Amino acid sequence: MCGPYPRRRRYYQIREFQMASSADELESEDPDDELELDDSEPPTRAEDLPKRLYDINEADADSKAVNLEQLTIKEEDAWWNQVPLNNLDLSSNTLTHISPKIENLQSLTVLTLHDNALVELPPEIGKLEKLVRLNVSHNKLSQLPRAMYSLPELRHLNISYNEFVELNPDISDLHMLEFLDGGHNNIQSLPGGIGFLVRLTALLLPYNHIKELPPDLVNMRSLQKIDLMHNDLTSLPEDMGLLRKLDCLYLQHNDILELPEFEGNEALNELHASNNFIKIIPKAMCSNLPHLKILDLRDNKITELPDELCLLRNLNRLDVSNNTISVLPVTLSSLAHLISLQVEGNPIKTIRRDILQCGTTRILKTLHDRAVAKAKEEGGGVDDASTSAGISVTRLRGGQMDDGDIPGNFPDRYKLRHTRTLAVNLEELTSVPDQVFQIARDEGVHVVDFARNQLSTLPNGLQHMKDLVTELVLSNNVIGYVPQFISQFTRISFLNLSNNLLNDLPTEFGVLNTLRELNIANNRFPCIPNCVYELQGLEILIASENHIKMLNVSGLQNMRRLSTLDLRNNDIETVPPILGNLTNITHLELVGNPFRQPRHQILMKGTDAIMSYLRDRIPT
Repeated sequence: MCGPYPRRRRYYQIREFQMASSADELESEDPDDELELDDSEPPTRAEDLPKRLYDINEADADSKAVNLEQLTIKEEDAWWNQVPLNNLDLSSNTLTHISPKIENLQSLTVLTLHDNALVELPPEIGKLEKLVRLNVSHNKLSQLPRAMYSLPELRHLNISYNEFVELNPDISDLHMLEFLDGGHNNIQSLPGGIGFLVRLTALLLPYNHIKELPPDLVNMRSLQKIDLMHNDLTSLPEDMGLLRKLDCLYLQHNDILELPEFEGNEALNELHASNNFIKIIPKAMCSNLPHLKILDLRDNKITELPDELCLLRNLNRLDVSNNTISVLPVTLSSLAHLISLQVEGNPIKTIRRDILQCGTTRILKTLHDRAVAKAKEEGGGVDDASTSAGISVTRLRGGQMDDGDIPGNFPDRYKLRHTRTLAVNLEELTSVPDQVFQIARDEGVHVVDFARNQLSTLPNGLQHMKDLVTELVLSNNVIGYVPQFISQFTRISFLNLSNNLLNDLPTEFGVLNTLRELNIANNRFPCIPNCVYELQGLEILIASENHIKMLNVSGLQNMRRLSTLDLRNNDIETVPPILGNLTNITHLELVGNPFRQPRHQILMKGTDAIMSYLRDRIPT
């Protein structure tokens, strides 16, 4: 503390606590002292709260009696100029009740009560009109006071790990609610009218006993994440397509018999529906989900994979393990971004067991070879075998162009206009004519994907699209350098240069302020280029499988928005403890490096354990 009273008391936390009873006690505290617990006696936890807590915004008699002349603080720092309490954390105690006097804390915006022994909440909480976040998870609650459903500013509500058997229909009155976590309860059904929560972006209800979803669920148009795993659902609403912002859908461990076509869910990135009773993958679903990256359908009753799976152009992971699939369609080989194909536990007879055991790359190569052979037998060419979801690239390969002309059927303007994507994969291209990019520009394309070809650098024609491109994928080529004109891409947010031959990036690269995700994995970088540390908007940096030897923590400190840092399988010899101070990093991967500390066991515990370990070793 800076004096007998802190200037801005915005946060009040009670866990294993001792409260000062007078200004003299507060004044005697050393600001540098740290709490030391006696290992011989386990810390006690609060079972009840001091009455003065509920009047903390009011000056008590002792405070008023303090001789002001004895205080050395400035008047503007005095206790009568304090900001009222707005964040109260009472978590991880053994509280059995909360006093009705909680209504006195009118300035509260955050109330944290998780991990206690509460069986009910006082109705007076409903008078905290400024409350924005309420966390009552890990208690013994079976209902909330009716008055709480009139909280006008509540945006975040966590009631998980309690004993709720239903959600009160009045929950639809929380018009500002954006996040609702009701997981790990005994909820049987959802109330009609829940669709009025039109601001909700995350609906988390895993580990309940919900059998049916109300039809008006699809009116929650802001939903981005739905988690309904481990319930008793048998079907989904037919109008799921109305949830146009839906990004992640978790349906594992239910009793679902069939999937909808998801028409309208173009933003969906992840669909997890393992451990159900699904028999068919709808063909229309494949064309309706152009941005799907993860499709998990393991442990179902699927007997056949449709050829239309090749339309899932951005698919990274496909898991159909433990079904009854006997044949893999050769069209799977055209999925340029598929890095994980799980098919074990299926009675596949058309591919040798040793090939299946070799993994994704070998399986896709086998399917590609068969597609080529089949096309030749039918009188076609290689192009007919893998036409990148119907886009023909005849004569486009390096050295096969005549006077710079392009074939009349490439690129397909309708597909460009409809998908806003220019994608040509697995075609062994060494160059791309400028006209291709000019046409793509005219059709408003903003995603360019030339993964898995033989490009040695970025095609010059890309410059025609510098004001349009938001996503650029050039992975799995033989690119040895990146030209300076990359700095002209003023809207780019995603850049994938993985699996190439790069060892550096141009200095001008640092001006890409809109870039949010950069993937430079599987290259030859001896260090993270200095220009990368200038990317103020970067949130995800994947630099695994390189030759990076050291961590530039001072450079990483400049990247205020960086949340994911993947440095697996490099040559890092030491991890500086001060890396633990970068609290903005929430996902850190360091496995596969030669350093000895942190130990492998700590790395396996995840980011929080790694960062805590590092912070504990910062010299004092």
